[in-house]
Amino acid sequence: MLKIALVGVGGISGAHIPAWLAMGDVELAALCDIRPQQMEKYPNIRHYTDFDQMLEQEKPDILDICLPTFLHVEFALKALKRGIHVLCEKPLSLHEEEVAQVYDAAAQNNVKVMAAQVIRFWPEYVFLKDLCHSGHYGRLLSGSMSRLGAIPGKTWDNWMHDEKRSGLVPYDLHIHDLDFLVYALGTPKKATSYRAKRPDQDYLSVVYEYEDFFITADASWFASPYPFRMSFRFQFEEAIVAYEDEALTIYERNGKTQNVFSATSGCGNEAEYTLPKGNAFADEIRYFVDCVKQNKPVEQVTADSLETVIRLLSAI
Repeated sequence: MLKIALVGVGGISGAHIPAWLAMGDVELAALCDIRPQQMEKYPNIRHYTDFDQMLEQEKPDILDICLPTFLHVEFALKALKRGIHVLCEKPLSLHEEEVAQVYDAAAQNNVKVMAAQVIRFWPEYVFLKDLCHSGHYGRLLSGSMSRLGAIPGKTWDNWMHDEKRSGLVPYDLHIHDLDFLVYALGTPKKATSYRAKRPDQDYLSVVYEYEDFFITADASWFASPYPFRMSFRFQFEEAIVAYEDEALTIYERNGKTQNVFSATSGCGNEAEYTLPKGNAFADEIRYFVDCVKQNKPVEQVTADSLETVIRLLSAI
């Protein structure tokens, strides 16, 4: 049974910890955070406030890094050099050269590393990727993606609002949609960005141009309490595929509308397509665990694609 340790018991750990605990073939043995109170709600897992001590005493097989972005590389390298596999929340780094540094360290120590780019595992986006490549509805003509919400509240040491430590909207929100585009459609030929950036809010809109289609992607930290929404709308020759308000719908040119439900939703769905029922956070963790257990390459998230994403973001 693989032993797991997790560092950084903040917001995103709330998605990771339940996923680890639900897996029957791993043990989430230890948590680490410099704030002891953050770990109190997990009394059955050993607690540490000293990261090096945790690694020394626990000797985990996998480290899950849920720390603030600017700490990712430092903690990943410490673990990799000890021969520990590393799953790290996105972005792995704000700097392209550090992505290569982490992957080089993994190779040198014969262990695996993966950035948790969760949208690559999100069922609706997996479905969209497959449609883009199948040609079922003809050529892709255009697309729009959005990830909109209010500016985050207070974070530890206010790190999220510090551009040098978080990267703000481009690296916190927009990176999800750009990462998906690079993963699903390759590197765009050109990117044109527009930004309304102020100390109290940040809005970004980018047009990515490909050979014969373009994608518009918007992301925001609005000052107003705008509720978070993520969506996409892709125009093919024979259909519009839209993910809006957590519903995936296909509007075909022949007038037919399909509501795509999960395979286990019990909605009496008669549509051509169904989605697997899953949790993208659990699915990405399961994928990484399987790669470790079976000693398979981590092909779904590669260093090259991550470096491309960071390079494009740095140009914005």
